[in-house]
Amino acid sequence: MQLGMVGLGKMGANMTRRLIRGGHELVVSDLSQDAVKGLVGEGAVGSASIDEFIGKLKAPRAAWVMVPAGGPTEKTVQALADRMQSGDTIIDGGNSYFKDDVRRAEQLRSKGIHYVDVGTSGGIWGIDRGYCMMIGGPKEAVTRLDPIFKTLAPGRGDIPRTPGREKVSGGTAEDGYIHCGPSGAGHFVKMVHNGIEYGMMQAYAEGFDIFKNADSKELPENIRFTLNLPDIAEVWRRGSVVSSWLLDLTAMALIENPTLAEYTGFVQDSGEGRWTIAAALDEAVPAEVLTAALYTRFRSRQEHTFAEKMLSAMRQKFGGHIEQGKH
Repeated sequence: MQLGMVGLGKMGANMTRRLIRGGHELVVSDLSQDAVKGLVGEGAVGSASIDEFIGKLKAPRAAWVMVPAGGPTEKTVQALADRMQSGDTIIDGGNSYFKDDVRRAEQLRSKGIHYVDVGTSGGIWGIDRGYCMMIGGPKEAVTRLDPIFKTLAPGRGDIPRTPGREKVSGGTAEDGYIHCGPSGAGHFVKMVHNGIEYGMMQAYAEGFDIFKNADSKELPENIRFTLNLPDIAEVWRRGSVVSSWLLDLTAMALIENPTLAEYTGFVQDSGEGRWTIAAALDEAVPAEVLTAALYTRFRSRQEHTFAEKMLSAMRQKFGGHIEQGKH
């Protein structure tokens, strides 16, 4: 099947490679002509402009947008929409806000252009492991693009079947991708997925911080433990109820450097965590863990907040508590 790919960063380029390996024809476009040339050398069809890109796609066209969320995605979608025709499809595989998807879908519907949003998980490992995809959009367009999704997805692999799944007929969930619903539904599911990811990461981080400080001189000597963090991560990978791919990656990082000395602790967020909390507020759903995990990421970017200075000042004023290190 032919597909156009706009945006050849790490994700877009690797998805292009996986699709080419799967026998699909890829027409590629990027602001960097070096990136385009690189993929042409691996079997893609290159283009030097959006007009040339559209001209090399066969009707009904399908163009996958893999550029940063927000302004770049909006600009790219609109540029494609101005040049595409009724029956064509624009796919946004980035981390867009689901309400933007709903708006774009309504706008493009009047032109007869399908809009499909694909929440894509897999990161830099997806080229080999495959990409878990949560898809929103009209059924007609999603069905037509199924060969693309099937190639990108991990497939069933050696994951044991969930007991009772044999009674469920049809569906693609076991292959690693699903059609969640109308436009916006795919990115909504991926948004909450990332919110949950924040919480899981925070739980691992706090647990291993407790292990790291188990030999603190502040503790009585008989309950101090010097623990092997790489070994704990490794043993948990094998049969533990807290095993996960995130734990696999944690074990990798710890075996490379148990002190994690090369990291500063500055943790960025790409937006989905914030949007998840906003959705929880809209729905009046308590989301204490996910909210706390998001706030911890904010906290990681500051040396000390004004609020913390206020706490220290109040403790000094009411109890004469001197800050540690100032004795």
